[in-house]
Order: sequence, then structure tokens, then C-alpha cells
Amino acid sequence: MSDWRIVPRETRDVLGEGTLWSARENAVFWVDILAPALNRLSLADGRIERWAMPEPTGWIVERERGGFIVGVQSGFAELTLDPFAIRPIHDPELHLPGSRMNDGKADAAGNIWCGTMDMAEEQDCGALYRLGPGFRCERMDAGYRVPNGPAFAPGGDWLYHSDTARRTVYRFALGEGGALGGKHPFIRFAEADGYPDGMTVDAEGYLWIAHWGGGRISRFAPDGTLDRTIALPARQITNIAFAGTGLDRMFVTSATIGLDAGEADGALFEVFSGVRGVSPGLYCD
Repeated sequence: MSDWRIVPRETRDVLGEGTLWSARENAVFWVDILAPALNRLSLADGRIERWAMPEPTGWIVERERGGFIVGVQSGFAELTLDPFAIRPIHDPELHLPGSRMNDGKADAAGNIWCGTMDMAEEQDCGALYRLGPGFRCERMDAGYRVPNGPAFAPGGDWLYHSDTARRTVYRFALGEGGALGGKHPFIRFAEADGYPDGMTVDAEGYLWIAHWGGGRISRFAPDGTLDRTIALPARQITNIAFAGTGLDRMFVTSATIGLDAGEADGALFEVFSGVRGVSPGLYCD
């Protein structure tokens, strides 16, 4: 039996990202940043729906009181699907019209952590932001070319975040209420590995990383040592999420951007990892 399957659908993503499991909807959501579009896979019947988005969209996070928060080129926004509506919240980078949101998630305390980047990928002007209760936005770190992640250790004491362009995953101490400690290099990718992209953690505290340009996902132990890899037939692997009522189903996104796309590039994969994940955080406002 293969370690993976391609989820059947008619569309391939230009830049799949932002994978999210929603227990409330029994569905997996992910974005196509550059289409731009939002996708939803129902785990009840396998049906896939796709909504056009008005601007590049980097991530989607579920809201505790219903609906979603999304990260779009112009900043944070509220999203509802029925009826479909988007309401702007805050643009933290009005002074950088060439930037956009790239990847983001909510922690167990209900804060959203997300990164911004230069769309041309030429300037180190990206930053790491935290959106707390009451839509309070704070810049927590800066100097990124292509920020990715984030992911959170199951105990809530570590935040993982990467700069894809530097092939480096960083680890921060995460304190009560979302206080951020020192930044330390945790994992460095060699050239043969490609680039670290989206990440998630499993229930055992191991970190799973998507390899952009590396055609695989890898699992790293809490001390940063490589545990195992799972090869995939797409070259640009972008994001990972555990899903299902038992959090024992893994879904992985990919991209076609810059490629003479093959059959599997831009596909959504279900990967049979044999481990369980942790519940994604919900934004609490």
C-alpha cells in the first residue's frame, strides 16, 4: 500500500497553502494563494467546493464564536461562507503595498500567529505578527524573506517558525498569553532538501515539515533530529494538517507555480502517516 493518495478533483492549485481542519464542519480547508481561492473538502462525502477570493490569501483560521479569520494581501479580515462575505479588520503593513500574508495558525490560547512577505521575494521586509483578543495586532519579529509555519508544541511551550529563503526553521519559547522568548535556529535544510515550508506537530510532539522543491514531508523529533520522510510525487510541497474526528488523517498541499506541471503538482494529498495530530487552535476574540 502506498503512503499517500491524491484526492480526486478537477482543479490543481497554483500555490496551495494554509491547510486547516475544522471539526465543526467536518472539513479540511486550504487556500490557493495566487488563484486566489479558498477550498473546502468535506470528509463526510468527499465533495470539494472552491470560492474565488478578491485578493491573494495566505491562510484561514477558524473562529471560536463562528466563522473564520483570513490573512489576505491587505491584512486581517473576517470571513463567512453562508452567505459569502469578507470584512476587513486591520492592515498591519499599509506602508508596504508590495507585501502579503503568507502562512498562519492559531495557538491553543486563541491568538493568531502569521507572517508577511514581499510578494516579489526580493526584500527581507517580512514580519511575524500576533493577533490577540479584540483584534489587537502586534509585530513580534522581523527580517523575513519568506516566512512559513507557524507550528506549536503540544504543551504550548514552543513556537516553530521558518524563513524558507534561508532554509532555516527557528524555535521560540512561548509563554503565557503568547509572550515570545528568544529566537534560535532549530533545523537547517541542506540544498538537497529543498526549502522548509508549512509545518504542523503531532500528538507525540514531533514536527512535520513540507519540503518546497524537495518532493516530500519529514518528521523531526523534539530535539530536531530527523525521524523519517515520506516521498510524494509533487515537487513543491507546501503545507500539512491532521484532520478527522480522531486527528489521524493527514492532508498535504502542493503548488504548480514556476513549473511545467506534472500530473501530481498542485494536488491535494492524503498521507497515511500512522500518527495522530493535535486539535488546531481557534481564534478567541
